[in-house]
Amino acid sequence: MVTHPSILLIEDSPGECELFRLALNQTSLDVALYTAHDAEAAFHFLEDRVHHHPLPALILLDLQLRGQNGCDFLKRLRADARFAAIPVVVFTTSDGQTDLARCYASGANGYVVKPGTFDELVHCTADICRYWLTWNRSLFMAETRC
Repeated sequence: MVTHPSILLIEDSPGECELFRLALNQTSLDVALYTAHDAEAAFHFLEDRVHHHPLPALILLDLQLRGQNGCDFLKRLRADARFAAIPVVVFTTSDGQTDLARCYASGANGYVVKPGTFDELVHCTADICRYWLTWNRSLFMAETRC
């Protein structure tokens, strides 16, 4: 059974989720997109998938979530052995050095500032997917290929 890689986008703005979905559709990549509106919904999604479906190959995490900061989610994710190896890229509007440092200290694999135009978002989305789902090798991807 061949499965296509998937992304879990953790974003509390429905508009931002839809823009990302539209941008992903503009690429030629065959990637499934799942969304969660907050940290708890993301953990429920991951826990539901852990035994019955492949886990996402990549998590895109908004830094400013309602009810919880993205860094708090990231620390909790990294503390759970079932999910600790999933690559996480913080996808945010913040270009602040303090946020950048906190995210990497919390276990982020990457940090991308959201582009300002839809065309830039399409290119950014394609680049993120190509790198993290095609070129990058991680322990998590090695485990899912076995």
